[in-house]
Amino acid sequence: MRDKYGRNIEYLRISLTDRCNLRCKYCMPEEGIHDKKSHNEIMTLEEIYEVVKISTELGVWKVRLTGGEPLTRLGVTGLIEKIAKLDKIKDVSMTTNAVLLKKYAKELKEAGLKRVNISLDTLKEEKYNEITRLGSLRDVLEGLEEAKKVGLLPIKINTVLINGFNDDEIEEFVELTRNEDIEVRFIELMPIGQTADWAKEHFIPNTVVLEKIKELEPVEIWDKSSPARYYMLPGGKGKVGLINPISHQFCGNCNRLRLTADGRIKPCLHSDEEINVLKTMREGGDVREVLINSILSKPMRHHLNEGETIRRNMVRIGG
Repeated sequence: MRDKYGRNIEYLRISLTDRCNLRCKYCMPEEGIHDKKSHNEIMTLEEIYEVVKISTELGVWKVRLTGGEPLTRLGVTGLIEKIAKLDKIKDVSMTTNAVLLKKYAKELKEAGLKRVNISLDTLKEEKYNEITRLGSLRDVLEGLEEAKKVGLLPIKINTVLINGFNDDEIEEFVELTRNEDIEVRFIELMPIGQTADWAKEHFIPNTVVLEKIKELEPVEIWDKSSPARYYMLPGGKGKVGLINPISHQFCGNCNRLRLTADGRIKPCLHSDEEINVLKTMREGGDVREVLINSILSKPMRHHLNEGETIRRNMVRIGG
């Protein structure tokens, strides 16, 4: 189905939970979420599946599961298996911090998960502990290796670029793409939720990547809806992506809706507009109509680069 601006909406990103086993500084406060949702405020896996099933009737063929941390949600493997069996679904993927990936990678692959994006902002153990407040870099790296072993490919590493924290590791991250078919994607900090002020203070444009690595060469990709602009090292096997929601909008090719763990459809990540599909479901309303209205309400573009901030924390939106 197309929105008012002719964009074909075919991608649904689903936050399975607003809980996480890390406390990344740009994502949530150190003490965690202040007003935690009760069990009955969160969508059941059956309700999530129903939304996915109906969305395929409107043209969705691609689903990504996110969190919080999706692997902390009980029953995720069973949900993946059901979604992957839908006739019109061609791609089921996941964004994860990979802390639990070593344990679950094999069963996720067997259930029908195609690939993973791994959130990783530093390759230094001490700095990883600093930015996540709770995590172990070793767990993440072991999870990444297990994902490669079982075939959750291609692996994408999502690195949020943070001024004064990891901008001195850009070369090291890019070097990962020289000998392996891995995508390293540098993402600009976004002023979202309770950590918006922190994000503004530590923002750095992704142009710094090209300034530091002069040998990177631009490459074309088939998926024009991708938010990343891609580059490669000469002779490299992998790719380097730059995702610039602040300095360079990619709204013109946006093809997605987001479903939050508490049952809100977000037509745009960078807008506070939300449509309560869970309420409609539990009151016996028309979920298909809600999805259609959500698609038709997608804005032409966001306004983050004009100083707008988003109230909902990123951990409650989904990566």
